[in-house]
Amino acid sequence: MQKPNQRLLNQTCIVTGGSSGIGSAVAKAIASEGANVVINYNSSKTAAEELANDISKDKRSGDVIICQADVSKEADVARLFKTTKDEFKHIDICVSNSGIQKDAPLHEMSLADWNKVIGVNLTGQFLCARAALNEFISTGIRQDISRSAGKIIHMSSVHEVIPWAGHANYAASKGGIAMLMQSICQGYAKYKIRCNSIAPGAIKTPINKEVWEDETKLKKLLKLIPYDEIGEPSEIGSVASWLASDESEYINGTTIFVDGGMTCYPGFTTNG
Repeated sequence: MQKPNQRLLNQTCIVTGGSSGIGSAVAKAIASEGANVVINYNSSKTAAEELANDISKDKRSGDVIICQADVSKEADVARLFKTTKDEFKHIDICVSNSGIQKDAPLHEMSLADWNKVIGVNLTGQFLCARAALNEFISTGIRQDISRSAGKIIHMSSVHEVIPWAGHANYAASKGGIAMLMQSICQGYAKYKIRCNSIAPGAIKTPINKEVWEDETKLKKLLKLIPYDEIGEPSEIGSVASWLASDESEYINGTTIFVDGGMTCYPGFTTNG
């Protein structure tokens, strides 16, 4: 894992869904590069406060605040960006990480559960991207800060390409993120705005704790991962902080899969 080297000094980053799991790791990694960080949360205020306190102890980090917002709601996203702008004057990076699952076989899935997942996982990414684009276009390139006018990082999943029966709303939302991200790149690269996605595979977070704490379930999961290990949230954080930096300046409109090879379909290792 790359050591922090202040690649994001004097920049400001919003991390949605930043109070736990992958979002927490991303917030820590980007803060450790010198950035100011806004930790967005929906309902986990205590966890967000604890994370902010933890980050503030790192002498390498910029300032950190927390902000409640439901990213599926237009007014909440507007308030999140206004709060960030009021506090830090500029916004340079937006990591759209918020995501939920509400699983069911498709023939039994309620419209409410379909809409909820699409609302948070896809509409929320649209609302944040739209707000970020308006900010980046308005501000333009701050030459002493970054070569880009702004950076958008979408948190996707291996399920933007791997179908997932019983999780159709989740897979559809992640597939939608891929097209959203690429369309943003196509339309806004001319403004020197970069937009990419990170697609994690199986990562050791609270959402799948019942799997990685159960030896039998973990063994079954590892059959899907050629690298034969479950990933750590910090590994996603490392990729996010690099994607936000000038070191990845010519990377735009792509998805980086952080999955131990899961998208190589290991079931076909011996001809399927």
